[in-house]
Amino acid sequence: MADPTPVFDDLRAESDELDRLVAELGPEQWALATPAPRWTVAHQIAHLAWTDRSALLAVTDEDAFRSLIEKALTAPDSFVDEGAEEGAKLPPAELLARWREGRTALDTALRAAPPGARFPWYGPPMSAASMATGRLMETWAHGQDVADALGVTRTPTDRLRHVVRIGVRARDFAFGAHGVPAPTGEFRVELTGPSGELWAYGPEEASQRVTGPALDFCLLVTQRAHRADLALHAEGPDADRWLDIAQAFAGPPGTGRPPKGSTP
Repeated sequence: MADPTPVFDDLRAESDELDRLVAELGPEQWALATPAPRWTVAHQIAHLAWTDRSALLAVTDEDAFRSLIEKALTAPDSFVDEGAEEGAKLPPAELLARWREGRTALDTALRAAPPGARFPWYGPPMSAASMATGRLMETWAHGQDVADALGVTRTPTDRLRHVVRIGVRARDFAFGAHGVPAPTGEFRVELTGPSGELWAYGPEEASQRVTGPALDFCLLVTQRAHRADLALHAEGPDADRWLDIAQAFAGPPGTGRPPKGSTP
């Protein structure tokens, strides 16, 4: 069994980077609109804090987490937004403290998890490493929304490898979410990481392929940018279709972002 420590460390580093981005913001900046409709910077951080708390319950108190699942089933269309809305009403200092406390507690719980343990989630049960990978993906994606709202360009890191891995593994889920049968054959995915290293997935001889920068692939599968604005290339009809519908997150398909320059 692989040592999960590296992904725990990367999640901590990704969270710390976003923390530095928001730590010194004034109230007016916390209220800035982000690309997510009706969500401000405060909503983005509140959502991360809420989801970290959910993950902590899943790891440490399964009964309490099952209660969350039951609540979610009563209002599936508004459950996530309600959590973000509640947190966004807090004073920024209190919201920031709540996020820091929650993610620190989750980090401690994940590192203490017994090897091989699996925890309930909104989809299939997850290992500690998978839970951390999912939290890293969300932290990076919502951090992108915050950066966009602040007009900041972030320097990509090789932590994106975790987001890429989720996106590649979620290929069949993305097709299913759109009611389309998943392709029977594997794709070859070749992406260039921020350090220049080639990250490759799938058999070399696969006839259908996706190539391009890892950053662009991550922006695509988290639906933080439109395909038309990214330097991704597909070979084969199924691979081409995948780039139109790819998503790394659970749940129904999102609306994504419009192409740059388009009229909302």
